[in-house]
Amino acid sequence: MTAVIDVSSAIDILLQKGKSEKYGNRLQESALVLAPDLYIPELVNTLWKYHNAKILNQEECAKFIEKGISLVDKFINSAEIWQEAFSEGLNNRHSTYDMFYLVSARRNNGVLVTSDSALAAICKKNRIEICH
Repeated sequence: MTAVIDVSSAIDILLQKGKSEKYGNRLQESALVLAPDLYIPELVNTLWKYHNAKILNQEECAKFIEKGISLVDKFINSAEIWQEAFSEGLNNRHSTYDMFYLVSARRNNGVLVTSDSALAAICKKNRIEICH
């Protein structure tokens, strides 16, 4: 089985909140974990926000960024799927950032691991398996 992880579920795993155990188990069960390459800037930005909110210090953020990157086996080049992500954003009237994850899951017959309820609903509507 292939899994595609988004930053929302990665943050849950890293900070051990929400459904972290469920998400972590799904990744461990997967033969391959994928993410679009925009996962890295999104992860960095999210942890930057945690630092700015004084929830985590700089060292903790850096450690979580490294761990978050290591959750992914292979990154998908956004330049190869942007047209499809853009089209899905238009079709679903939803952020194209999220559509990169949807397209990655669809193209690789993978399950999308996400804690984002809006993205999960769109994936369900598009018959993409989710772990939510």
